[in-house]
Amino acid sequence: MISQSAKDCLRLSLVPGVGAFTAQQLIGHFGSVEKIWKQSSQDLRALDGVGPKLEQALSQAKTASANDDLRSLVQMCEQSGIHIICAEDECWPEGLRACADAPLVLYARGQLSVLSAQKILAVVGARKASAEGRLIARRWSSYCSKQGVCVISGMAPGIDSAAHGGSIDVDAAGIAVLGYGLLAGSVQQQQQIDVLVEKGCVVSEYPPKAMAKAGYFPQRNRLIAGISQALLVVEGGLKSGSLITARQALNYGRDIFAVPGSVLSDIHAGCHQLLKDGAILATDAEDILHVMAWHAESIKAEKYQPSSDAEQQIITFLERGVLHVDTLAEDCSLTVPALSTILLRLELQGVIEKLPGSRYTLS
Repeated sequence: MISQSAKDCLRLSLVPGVGAFTAQQLIGHFGSVEKIWKQSSQDLRALDGVGPKLEQALSQAKTASANDDLRSLVQMCEQSGIHIICAEDECWPEGLRACADAPLVLYARGQLSVLSAQKILAVVGARKASAEGRLIARRWSSYCSKQGVCVISGMAPGIDSAAHGGSIDVDAAGIAVLGYGLLAGSVQQQQQIDVLVEKGCVVSEYPPKAMAKAGYFPQRNRLIAGISQALLVVEGGLKSGSLITARQALNYGRDIFAVPGSVLSDIHAGCHQLLKDGAILATDAEDILHVMAWHAESIKAEKYQPSSDAEQQIITFLERGVLHVDTLAEDCSLTVPALSTILLRLELQGVIEKLPGSRYTLS
C-alpha cells in the first residue's frame, strides 16, 4: 500500500521543521527525496537554509529508532486501510503537481482512482449555513455528480456536508479533505468517512491520529483548491475560510463561481465580494457546467403528473419560489389542515421539499 518513493517522502514529511517549501528546496538541490537520505551531515550543512537544528533533525530521521517509528506508522496505516501516496505515484491528484506548496504525502482511504478524475468541482461555504444555502449545495452537487463531475469539499458542517450529501444521494464518487488525521475524528465523523469511501475518497496530509488544530484548516483549504479544476462558493462572510479557499484557487489558476444572495445578510457578503472581484455568477448548476464544458449526456427524468387540481395549483405557485404554508393555503384557497395533507403526499413522492419555518420548495 506504499511505494518506496512514498516511503522516502513520508520519512521527510515527519522531520520537524520540514514544510512544503523546505522540502522542495531540498529536493531541488539534491535531485530527489531518495538522494536526500544519502547525504552526509556535511553535505546537508552546506546547503543554504539548512541550519544545525534542521541538519540534526534530518540526521535523526535516519537512525534505527526513527526507522522503527516509520515502520510502525506504515503498519498502522495498512491495518486501517489507509494508503500513503506521493507525487511519484500514478494516483497522485494531477492538480497538485503544479502547486509549489503541495504536501509531500497524502493519507487516503477509499477509491484512489477518484483522485485522478478529470472534472473535479470544489463546493465550499459557511459552517452556519442557511437552509437555502444547504439546499443549493446539495441540489447542485447532486446535479453535477449526475453529469460525471466529482465534488470535493472539507466535510465540515454546513455547506461542506450538504455538498457531500448531494453526491451520496445519487450514489456518485466524491472527495473529502480533512483538517485532521483519518483516525482522529469523532464517532460521527468516522461514520461519515465510512459512507464517503464506499464510492469516493477521503484524504488528509496529516498522520492518521493527528488531532485537529486551528492552523490545519487553512492548510486543508489549499488542498481542496489545488485538487479541483473549479471552485463554487455558496455562502460565506467576508472573513470566512471559504474566501481563503477561493483566493488560493485563484492563485492556482482555477475558475471561481459564486452564488449571489440577499444584501441584507452578512452570510452572502463574501460571495458578493468575490463577484465584485471577477468571480463568475452562478444562479444554477448549469452555469458551472456550461462555463467548464462539463456536460455529459442529458439527464432525462419523468415529469411528475399532478393527481388533482390542488396539486397542480401548489406546484404552479412553488415554481415561483419558496413559500410559507400559510401563503400557500391562502393562494390555493385551502385550509392549512387540508393543504398539509397534500403537501405531505407530495413530499413523500419527492416532488417538494420542506424547509425550516414551515416553508416549501420544489425538489
